[in-house]
Amino acid sequence: MTISRRTLLASGAGTAAVGLLSACGSNTGRDGGGSDGKGPKLSQWYHQYGEDGTERAVKRYADAYDKADVSVQWRPGNYDEQTAAALLTKSGPDVFEVNGPTLDQIQGGQVLDLTDLFDGVKDDFNPVVLAPKTYDGRIWSVPQVVDMQLLYYRKSLLSDAGRKPPTTLDELVDTARELTTKKVKGLFLGNDGGAGALGGTPLYAAGLQLVTDDGKVGFDDPAAAVALAHLRDLYEDKSLLLGAPSDWSDPSAFVQGLTAMQWSGLWALPAVKKALGDDFGVAAFPAAAPGAKPAVPVGAYGAAVSARSAHKREAKDFVKWLWIEKTDYQRDFALSYGFHIPARLSLAKKAAPLTEGPAADAVRFSTENGYAEPLRWTPASRVAYQDALSRIIKSGANPESELRSVVRKVSAELDRVKKKSA
Repeated sequence: MTISRRTLLASGAGTAAVGLLSACGSNTGRDGGGSDGKGPKLSQWYHQYGEDGTERAVKRYADAYDKADVSVQWRPGNYDEQTAAALLTKSGPDVFEVNGPTLDQIQGGQVLDLTDLFDGVKDDFNPVVLAPKTYDGRIWSVPQVVDMQLLYYRKSLLSDAGRKPPTTLDELVDTARELTTKKVKGLFLGNDGGAGALGGTPLYAAGLQLVTDDGKVGFDDPAAAVALAHLRDLYEDKSLLLGAPSDWSDPSAFVQGLTAMQWSGLWALPAVKKALGDDFGVAAFPAAAPGAKPAVPVGAYGAAVSARSAHKREAKDFVKWLWIEKTDYQRDFALSYGFHIPARLSLAKKAAPLTEGPAADAVRFSTENGYAEPLRWTPASRVAYQDALSRIIKSGANPESELRSVVRKVSAELDRVKKKSA
């Protein structure tokens, strides 16, 4: 099972390092009008999805547009590096899918302001995923679909052990320990013990943030160390499944009975339901501090327009047509080639597959408990935090000292970002 939309939620993903631009074919969309009289040529990039039918669908959408000749390019490899490099040249895309844009791309004038496209519809977009695409009051890409991570659990195994789905991190540790046997582990958070998949989720479950609204470190608090210490407890208890044939994004370990609970994504729900029927439920990451709420990470690829496009107005018009006006295509893209939540609240409410059972629970979690990595959470900050989290979980490093070091590094990075925007 290969799912590529999940990459936007993997904590290590999204590092837009500038690298060599891969060959992108002869049609760059820079050579005037289309041969079929449809108007100017526009190039549109997507990362390579693993879901059958997605490539055919987006090409069908492009062919249906009658005001420009839109050429879709399917981009295998490190898509974030490719787009970051292309935005610095005149041979990149006019319209492109982006896990962002990043703050550097916005501050560097590499993408166009798309705020005017949202006139009259802004409130219909999921505010959690719209926030990290907004900077200085302006919106820089149009969210396409919402993806999220959540906790899957086997109802029968919890019931047999006299347990209920955990609502606190203490309960998660106890339940995982109780459900661990010689043949089944209590919990699977990924083959690295959860450092890669969870990212900042435990911090939000402790009532904290990665970055505050006023641009400061949001986890310089004793509750952060307490929450991360619990992840080490799970590792030391040997209640975590490690070394599974497939990692956390694939539900194979869960459906094959290797683990009673697994952290994965909404994309896995159809496969889980097919294998287990009604013998599963989903939950948010449990609350990690008194008075705090459970948390789930959400994210969304967005459609953006290159500032170097020779057809800026036409490119914006196409984005508006596809991701604002064509709600039937938006619904099709979200639910026909995988399992995702439409970025538009009105579409999510009307989508039949999302209205009952665990899927409906997931939609509720995405709005009530969802968080997205903030725009100021740069790749440098992410790496510093991820490395420290890995040391805490796998090596038993002291959470307090590790977090003090991360706070210093992130503070310096936030200062850099602030000075650049001044």
